Amino acid sequence: IHSITGSLYLPLPFIHLVLFLVHLLAYLASIMGNTLIITITWTDHRLQTPMYFFLRSFSFFECCFVTTVIPKLLAIFLSGRQSISFVACFTQAFVFLFLGTTVFFLMAVLSLDRYLAICKPLYYSTIMNPRMCFLLVTACLSLGFVLMVVPIIMLSQSSFCGSHVIPHFFCDFGPLIHLSCSDTRSTEMLAFILALFILLTSLIVTIIAYSNIVVTVVRLPSAKERQKAFSTCSSHLIVLSLMYGSCVFIYVKPKQTNRLDSNREAALVNTVVTPLLNPVIYTLRNKQVHQALRDALSRVRLQK
Repeated sequence: IHSITGSLYLPLPFIHLVLFLVHLLAYLASIMGNTLIITITWTDHRLQTPMYFFLRSFSFFECCFVTTVIPKLLAIFLSGRQSISFVACFTQAFVFLFLGTTVFFLMAVLSLDRYLAICKPLYYSTIMNPRMCFLLVTACLSLGFVLMVVPIIMLSQSSFCGSHVIPHFFCDFGPLIHLSCSDTRSTEMLAFILALFILLTSLIVTIIAYSNIVVTVVRLPSAKERQKAFSTCSSHLIVLSLMYGSCVFIYVKPKQTNRLDSNREAALVNTVVTPLLNPVIYTLRNKQVHQALRDALSRVRLQK
């Protein structure tokens, strides 16, 4: 097939414009917020630590992640044309899943980083040196690529027949399986196992890390130190809750064509709401970032 059509419902032109503006504002806010985090953590010497290196990487991948979906969605709202080429559709699906997987592994690395910083402070700078930080981010990218390329290639080699209409607002794995007229049971089972592996691996690492963190923080003699440690970790846990909630609902099921209608709402949380909230959560609850922003604004005023 040469092209696939999305089945995103397009109501009256006025509603098109409203939806376009809402999604455009959410997209711009997400890009600007994540770019601000990247810029501040890159330029401020006080934020040149492993935690902010991982946070900077996370923000960069979030920008790429949301860009795989929202610009095409905005074009649909604006033009009304819902077609997408077969190659572009599978490219979008692969990049979306690849970046999503990378972000999940990176969240596990962030958990490990917080564990070492709070529970093993004497060894932290030795273990989390610049080379190790770079290797961990590279490992997240490599795992994301390797784990997602196989099911996408398997699915792309299937036969597609019928209406070629995707029951979704972007090319995700489940909706593409829904279009296939081949026997996709092995592909679906592989996707289920991989989703389970990705989510459980990052979840187990996070649970073990934060269990140890809680035990260590409770033993801290100073109430101020306990509050600072919990404040740093609570932002991470809020982001994790949003990501796990939507992704478990969408991907952890053996039959990918089940609940496609309800998957759209969960996918909207994953692709629009979470990337929009992440910069807000990380900046509003982080005093070091607050101070870096105030200093940056002061320098801008002085230059004027």
